[in-house]
Amino acid sequence: MMSEEYDWIDFYTKFADKLLEYKHRRPELIALIQEMYEAIGEKFPKLEAEGVPTDIDPYTVYGLFNKGIRDSTRKKIVDYLNSKLGLNSRPVSSFNGVPILNNQNATFYAFRWNARRTDKDIDNLWDVFEASVRLADNENEENRKLFVAAYENLSEQFNIRWNITFGFYWTRPNRFLSLDGRNRWYLGTEALAGEVCASVVPRKNTSHVPTGEEYLQICDTVIGQLGTSNCPAASLPELSYEAWLESERVNKEEDERKAKEKEKAKNSLGDGDVSRQRFWLISPSKFASVTDDLFDRGVMILGYPSIGDLADFESRDEIREVLKESISDESQQKNVSLAMWQFVSEVQIGDAVYIKEGPNKIIGWGIVAENYRFEEKANFPYMRQVDWKSREIFTPVSGLPNKTFTEITDDQVLLTNLEEFYAQSDDVVEDFEAESLEKQYPAYGRADFLSEVFVTEGQYESMVQALRTKKNIILQGAPGVGKTFIAKRLAYSMMGEKDINRVMMVQFHQSYSYEDFIEGYRPAGSGFELQKGAFYSFCKRAADDLENDYFFIIDEINRGNLSKIFGELFMLIENDKRGKSNKLQLLYSKELFHVPENVYLIGMMNTADRSLAMLDYALRRRFAFIELPPGFATEGFGRYRDALGSEQLNLLLQKVNELNQAIAADDSLGEGFCVGHSYFCNLERETCDTSALSAIVEFELLPLVKEYWFDEPAKVRDWSDRLRRTLS
Repeated sequence: MMSEEYDWIDFYTKFADKLLEYKHRRPELIALIQEMYEAIGEKFPKLEAEGVPTDIDPYTVYGLFNKGIRDSTRKKIVDYLNSKLGLNSRPVSSFNGVPILNNQNATFYAFRWNARRTDKDIDNLWDVFEASVRLADNENEENRKLFVAAYENLSEQFNIRWNITFGFYWTRPNRFLSLDGRNRWYLGTEALAGEVCASVVPRKNTSHVPTGEEYLQICDTVIGQLGTSNCPAASLPELSYEAWLESERVNKEEDERKAKEKEKAKNSLGDGDVSRQRFWLISPSKFASVTDDLFDRGVMILGYPSIGDLADFESRDEIREVLKESISDESQQKNVSLAMWQFVSEVQIGDAVYIKEGPNKIIGWGIVAENYRFEEKANFPYMRQVDWKSREIFTPVSGLPNKTFTEITDDQVLLTNLEEFYAQSDDVVEDFEAESLEKQYPAYGRADFLSEVFVTEGQYESMVQALRTKKNIILQGAPGVGKTFIAKRLAYSMMGEKDINRVMMVQFHQSYSYEDFIEGYRPAGSGFELQKGAFYSFCKRAADDLENDYFFIIDEINRGNLSKIFGELFMLIENDKRGKSNKLQLLYSKELFHVPENVYLIGMMNTADRSLAMLDYALRRRFAFIELPPGFATEGFGRYRDALGSEQLNLLLQKVNELNQAIAADDSLGEGFCVGHSYFCNLERETCDTSALSAIVEFELLPLVKEYWFDEPAKVRDWSDRLRRTLS
């Protein structure tokens, strides 16, 4: 057991014995810790709200070398204590199987002057420390009762939950089990640790912390399972290390899976390499003087007390775990952790931020000029440099979100109102100068389009020519030909760059209306207010930027009641009715409105959707219709297929080609119902196997076959057998 993998046990055990001598000599212990940090050349950690602590518990002392710091620093602390205290323990070569604390939550007590700290808190920790060592060294009923009683004294104590079991394990790692998250996950998974352990160990996400007696029973049960076929680890430290290794493996696989899914989701719309400008609303403080100071200093702050440097957290969940100690309400934990995570990780240089005061007043706006920084000594330590543009007050008709920090990028109505108001404002802050913060977007042109989209050069040229001439086109085709993918990339290729701020997409449906698209009255407070719709807001943005083209994409355009949605805009979207010289009065506001010349409409419709009627003639003559056939025969798809190197895929594609021939020859179907190539996109060489291809057949192709020939079950069975046999 004392192999190099677990040689830390010798020091940790002997240190507990020595530390117990300081139970009533705590000032000496604190002085020793001060001397240690000075001797090893490391900064004294934050153990109190300010300065050096006046009291300390044994587990916080252990936490000094069992938290998220470099192993080299941990070893310097261990070596110093080993030498200074004369422990004569073996040198520590690794910390395998040792659970560590979060750096922002590395004390077992609340700081001084915190109402949640009582005079008995640290004494209680010393009592349970002594009781745990005695029980481990001398197992009897009396010591067991003393331990349980000392443990129960901690039940209502601040900052004591699962972490106290870390401390028991540190001091006597062969007697006490650490119930850290990794161990609870591992032992609670029957396939990893067996049915017995899984039945007694609390699940990772449970809120119930076991009582003292329950904890000892858990330890006894797990120890009894060590070395069995269900739980082959020979000791608790070995078990803890196995749990860490397995969780690291699973986490790595999950991270890779999520990264692939995220990349696939981004690339499916052609935005994978684009950094989009985002818009934020912040309420920094209820104190006016603080807000004035922000404008003077050119910063914005997140008005929450410090839980440490947010850059040290790897996820929003980690932030939320720390917040649980100070915020009991789950909804508030969720909101605050989201705000903190977005502030440090999602806000980017070039984003726009609006300052909110109260529920219905915006008092200025600016552009984020620098990355996040942490000012440890400030009352509100989380901040970013901002190039403030205006301090003029804007009062929207409806109330604003009541969160301290929230994203408003998708609130096109509010953004349009803000842009229109501040565009007329002359109140520009001159004191803070920042360099140009214009977003740089990836270049994207004809060659890029043809390298990614499985269409011919002639098809691309036809689409561009039709859109330039008609200004409105509809991409129609069979399921899976990539209409959505093509629409965005067509827009980017015509813009020459992937500026997603000049592209907007909506989806029509049976309930979509003029009020959603142009303007209409919506409930607000005790009455109704006039709100602008998506297309109105988009046109206003385009009108302010006539030098650049804007593209409005409508998915499922044939699913909506088009006359009801477009209203008087039927005329204004025509290519020769664009511009200020062609205005019509809107239905509700009576505003004279026009569609700018730099706005292009791209509609999409599925020709295989038999539940929908054909588009009426009034709309059809205003759009050019582009038929998109499956791209299996294009050079681009051929290169993609060859790169995958899968014989099974080739056989399946041959069968799909035969299926499409049968569909095209069917008088009740036709070419518009053929299976598209996009069902086979996003495959990778290492994952293009039987399982992946079978999923495409079962969940994509066969449902189409069953829908197409719903009244011909024999044909459905025949094609189901043919497609499945290619993979057998």
